[in-house]
Amino acid sequence: MRRIIGEQYMLRIFIGESDRYGSKPLYKAILEKLKEKGFAGATVLRGIAGFGPHSVYHTEKILRLSRDLPVVIEVVDSEDQIKAFLPELEQMVESGIVTLEKVKVIKYTHKHES
Repeated sequence: MRRIIGEQYMLRIFIGESDRYGSKPLYKAILEKLKEKGFAGATVLRGIAGFGPHSVYHTEKILRLSRDLPVVIEVVDSEDQIKAFLPELEQMVESGIVTLEKVKVIKYTHKHES
């Protein structure tokens, strides 16, 4: 396990659930690429409502099921690791928003299995 304590960077990728990369959902393709590149970890969050640049409101309400709910991928790692990945991410994300900010990692551990 890599050590990523202290000042690091958080990459947030805001896309739609229906966005694709080739034959795969975009969020899955990005997650696979992050794992392949040796990132410390990533989390995919599915939103219950949101809108993007076209102001189309997407919601999970029962009467109006949306097939394009918001998805946010959060990644925390070193500045170098994240910045090296940005050109590849640029090619993958056709529509969405990508943000980058400094964060302070207090703890990054996992349970040791016995």
